[in-house]
Amino acid sequence: MKEFWSERIRDMVPYTPGEQPRGRTFVKLNTNENPYPPAPGVVEAIRDAAGEGLRLYPDPECTALRQALAAYHGVTPEQVFVGNGSDEVLALCFQAFFGGERAIVFPDITYSFYPVYAALYGVTYRVIPLREDFTVPVEQFLGDNGGVLLPNPNAPTGRALPLEDIGRLAQGNPDVAVVIDEAYVDFGCESALALLDRYPNLLVVRTMSKSRSLAGLRVGCAIGSANLIAALNCVKNSFNSYTLDRLAQAGALASVEDEAYFQENRQKVMATRARTAAALEQMGFTVCPSQANFLFASHPDHSGKELLDGLREKGVLVRWWNQPRISNYLRISVGTDAEMDVLLSALRELL
Repeated sequence: MKEFWSERIRDMVPYTPGEQPRGRTFVKLNTNENPYPPAPGVVEAIRDAAGEGLRLYPDPECTALRQALAAYHGVTPEQVFVGNGSDEVLALCFQAFFGGERAIVFPDITYSFYPVYAALYGVTYRVIPLREDFTVPVEQFLGDNGGVLLPNPNAPTGRALPLEDIGRLAQGNPDVAVVIDEAYVDFGCESALALLDRYPNLLVVRTMSKSRSLAGLRVGCAIGSANLIAALNCVKNSFNSYTLDRLAQAGALASVEDEAYFQENRQKVMATRARTAAALEQMGFTVCPSQANFLFASHPDHSGKELLDGLREKGVLVRWWNQPRISNYLRISVGTDAEMDVLLSALRELL
């Protein structure tokens, strides 16, 4: 029964996040969360911010955080937008840059929030099939579209495009926004930030949830030309001026300031990813080359759903989609070495 629902959402299928289990302890490898805690100064900064100031609205411009991110990435504060997680930033991108008669384009196998946003905001879209090896056919994304949206590395495959191809996308679509979703870029992929001076239509969206262990704070950002950032601010300030609370701003700022911890953490994740991929291949799995904090793997003799259910029975959660081309694959977040050993042991028993 959908009485009183608007026609816009009556037939929508909303995004389904990974399971957050209750009542049982699992090895949780289904939501691409960082297995390590945030930088030590983050909790201290949040405690310091949790005082009398909570009665006041936070800084709507997120000035200190934007200045820190600008300095870190070598841009000006006017080129930085901050929002409540990269999901919100992406939602604002749909309103700021996409619409009209021409369809935007994104891959057929990609972040499943994209078609949900398109439906919610009435944006026409066209999916472009990845190649059989899940690489991106860049030439099919050039021209004849109302905008480009591409995760790099892609999700759930983990495969990444080289910087040269990102440049081709921006150059080949000069009259529309090209949005590169870099949620997982810190795990071994080249960032498109290096191209911003050359392409005013290029926008990079990032999150602090993955490599900086701040999924619980919900902090994301967009970096691009001052013109693109002004468009995002126009939408934000027509929707909610206070997207980030005081605690999130303080914690995120402390994370940016601890470069040594950030580098150490991401290197640990990448090392565990390589070790786990090698072990999976020894068991007969096909594993996509990953530059993200997860692995995308399939086994020739066991279906993805069979392995998903078997792992859950053994206390290990992974992600599976009942979708064409990928229904035999599991997406496995990279946990600690000990967590991945539990996964590998469970898989050996199931195989």
